Amino acid sequence: MQPKHQYEYAIVRVVPVVEREEFVNAGVILFCKKEKFIRMKYQLSPDKILILKPDAEIEEIRKNLEAFRIIAEGEKGGGLIASMDQAERFRWLSAVRSASIQTSRPHVGLSNDLEKTFNTLFDEMVG
Repeated sequence: MQPKHQYEYAIVRVVPVVEREEFVNAGVILFCKKEKFIRMKYQLSPDKILILKPDAEIEEIRKNLEAFRIIAEGEKGGGLIASMDQAERFRWLSAVRSASIQTSRPHVGLSNDLEKTFNTLFDEMVG
């Protein structure tokens, strides 16, 4: 049996009207320092967002979610933050902020298969 890996994850949320604090789960970020694993995946749900804010700028929200993914993955187009190490990127992405894209507080868990755990979390939290 593979050793269990401790990981951290946060749920990425779209908050169309920050003052109302209503949100739609849009993605997951999962990070495991020991395995040097970080992954972010999102799924935009325009219908759910438009219920909360009928004039929401869906394309702008998509661009912001894609920027989160680029930073998490450490891609060159992600600027200075994407060049930081994985732990710093995860901490930056999961920091508390008052913006239309927010994350939950980080949660921890153990996994024998980080990829499977990531996919399960995404299916359960974003689906």
